Amino acid sequence: MKTRYLSIFSLAFLALSLTGCPKKTQLKTDEPVPEDAAKPEEEPSLRGKDYKDVEGIGSIYFELDQTSLRADARETLNKNYQVIKGHSDWEILVEGHADERGTTEYNLGLGQKRAAAVRSYYMSLGMRGGKIATISYGKESPLCNDQNDDCWSKNRRGVTKIKISEKK
Repeated sequence: MKTRYLSIFSLAFLALSLTGCPKKTQLKTDEPVPEDAAKPEEEPSLRGKDYKDVEGIGSIYFELDQTSLRADARETLNKNYQVIKGHSDWEILVEGHADERGTTEYNLGLGQKRAAAVRSYYMSLGMRGGKIATISYGKESPLCNDQNDDCWSKNRRGVTKIKISEKK
């Protein structure tokens, strides 16, 4: 019996040693990065900035536990974009919100994914990613506090806010 286990162990060891590890790709640090290489645009800093609601900029709503944009949400975001694109001095903040169901951690993550979906959609329309910041409030900033489906649907939202830069 002991010999049988030893044989199985030996075969397993042999098989593992023959397969080996995948080769690691060496990064060549001496090669310059081409200037025209695509770089992901980082979000702007939120520190010390006041974002406000602006007339003509609407909020969108999400289905339960969803981050995908509904047709009515895309329509609202298209209208928002038409207002925003004429104002190069505006910075954008997209807030992601969730309803009260679920843990704080889950809802913060869900709110962030919702905000990222809106940011991504704005970028697909031509907005620079470096002008669009995101933040998640999860379930911490509800519009409605009743415990029913109608109220919860109002809290599952993406809100676009604006900071108008002061010209120097």
